[in-house]
Amino acid sequence: MDYSAKLIEPQNTIALIKAHDFSFKKRFGQNFLIDSHVLDKIIRGAEIGKEDAVLEIGPGIGTLTQALCEAAGEVTAVEIDRDLIPILEKTLAAYDNVRIINEDILKLDLSAISEKPLKVVANLPYYITTPIIMGLFESGAPLLSITVMVQKEVADRMQATPGGKDYGALSLAVQYYAEAEIIANVPPNCFIPRPGVGSAVIRLTKHTAPPVQPKDEKFMFRLIRAAFAQRRKTLVNTLRNDSSLSYSREQLETVLAAMGLPAAVRGERLSLAEFAELSDRLMALS
Repeated sequence: MDYSAKLIEPQNTIALIKAHDFSFKKRFGQNFLIDSHVLDKIIRGAEIGKEDAVLEIGPGIGTLTQALCEAAGEVTAVEIDRDLIPILEKTLAAYDNVRIINEDILKLDLSAISEKPLKVVANLPYYITTPIIMGLFESGAPLLSITVMVQKEVADRMQATPGGKDYGALSLAVQYYAEAEIIANVPPNCFIPRPGVGSAVIRLTKHTAPPVQPKDEKFMFRLIRAAFAQRRKTLVNTLRNDSSLSYSREQLETVLAAMGLPAAVRGERLSLAEFAELSDRLMALS
């Protein structure tokens, strides 16, 4: 087995899997990339240079990691599946700028990974995409950008604008922290094994400062989550139905009127700036 071979070539990935008798684990959402064109789009889209420190989540057998090691100054690859660690140690043996960590990314102290600001690049397991991305943003770690492969419909939700069917709490959370741009759509045949859905590569470029400054960020996001808990209902009704909030219908309708919004407006019509204003106005009533 030639462990220095480029894993992006399907025959090399298949040979490695067979050599190690590796079994894919559904609980980790493992799908290995085997398309060089997509790999190139990820590296270019992430704008990786030799001065960069990169965090990769879920390197698998090291396909994307190999390309990252060649493009970046330093790479930290965090893999939860301990069965993949011996494979990674072999496929990445030729690179002296990579560190492999066998850990759950959701439990890792990201601030200890590098002294430099981080660019995150990953082919994320689809079942846990949102917790990972929000965990990265909320960690307080010095992030520059997050360039990730995700389920296509999740990528659409991340960059959705008010009024559309894809617009929701995730859209608003991502917009608060970053500017989102889909840089590639990826069909299922670009992976082994093939996922049952289409994928997309999205780049989230972190804001130097949030585009809005609510008086209480946590309260604003509580409102946002409540607003989309029952999409078909009006904003007044969804907020009234949330047990953690205690505003009367009259109070809510008065605040909306002061914002120039109709009493029957739904949450999906409000922009991030309007949710920030709503948050501040409701807090003033407390």
